[in-house]
Amino acid sequence: MSAHIPEIIKKNRSLAELTTFEIGGAASFFAEPAEPEQLTEIITWANREKLPIYPLGDGSNILAADTGYNGLILKPGNKSIDILEETDKQVLIRAGAGVVWDDLAAYAVRSGWSGIECLSGIPGRVGASPVQNIGAYGQEAAHTIEAVEVLDLTDTKSGIFGSRECNFAYRSSNFKTVWKGKYLITAVRFRLSVHGQATLRYKDLQAYFNPGSVPTLSEVRQAVLAIRRAKSTFYDIQDPNHRCAGSFFTNPIVPKEQADDLLRQYPEMPVYPASGNDCKLSAAWLIDHAGFNKGFRYGNAKLSDKHVLCLVNAGGAGAQEILHLAGMVQNGVEKQFGVRLTAEPNLLGF
Repeated sequence: MSAHIPEIIKKNRSLAELTTFEIGGAASFFAEPAEPEQLTEIITWANREKLPIYPLGDGSNILAADTGYNGLILKPGNKSIDILEETDKQVLIRAGAGVVWDDLAAYAVRSGWSGIECLSGIPGRVGASPVQNIGAYGQEAAHTIEAVEVLDLTDTKSGIFGSRECNFAYRSSNFKTVWKGKYLITAVRFRLSVHGQATLRYKDLQAYFNPGSVPTLSEVRQAVLAIRRAKSTFYDIQDPNHRCAGSFFTNPIVPKEQADDLLRQYPEMPVYPASGNDCKLSAAWLIDHAGFNKGFRYGNAKLSDKHVLCLVNAGGAGAQEILHLAGMVQNGVEKQFGVRLTAEPNLLGF
């Protein structure tokens, strides 16, 4: 390795301090550049040293290896929000990758812009929102994303991908699949509705309000935050279940024929329509009815006391304990229902 390391790059940064699981060894190098020129310098240096680069926001969807990561962790520092276009019906905003996601949701609600109010309380940064197409309570990031601005990690060239090019799907995009590791997201452009009504598609959210009521954007945001807190899916350091990565498993998508077969055996099982001839099942229901209750524990890893979808570091857990508990849940659900759950968090350093 060359002797000269850009001053902004720090050595041996603890991944446990950078992730909400609070698990992981040290990353060899870490940088949080605020200026585009610094980004170019850092990426050029890492490529010259043949080091892998991993973009990281708040680490809220990451399980890091106990042995750490032999590469460069790059945390985007762009935290600006700009209005690019505005009419009496729509507004186009550009949010830097380093903006805290919930800050953006709060800003949109305060401004009277609808489209992401149901995504309030999701941990992480804006730069992560297109990667897994974050979604909750009837909304997805893809519903409002118009374009994603990137830097190519091989040559530092900038580019812009339109929404269709990103190939958004349920908790997925090209950034998570075929483009994984190729680009650093620097900003995201969102088109929101001005004076639009709040989205009330989700059953828990509908039940929160009186029938026939038309809640404001602010009321819906507060309801979402309250529901998330009740399920420990709102990151709160005072919550004993906070050392987690939110929902650990995605809701499985299965063919309608398979869903119908399961409904004949389990008539009370929740089933929702998905795209095409597919159906979406409730991962939480499957976990609970496969015998894994809230608080189920393996060593220092457990299911949240409030929501079985969340795997929690109960204190002192290692990555292998989390993975072992996840495997127990996956195997149990598959044995009971013939459905294999897919883990949502990214694995780093394995």
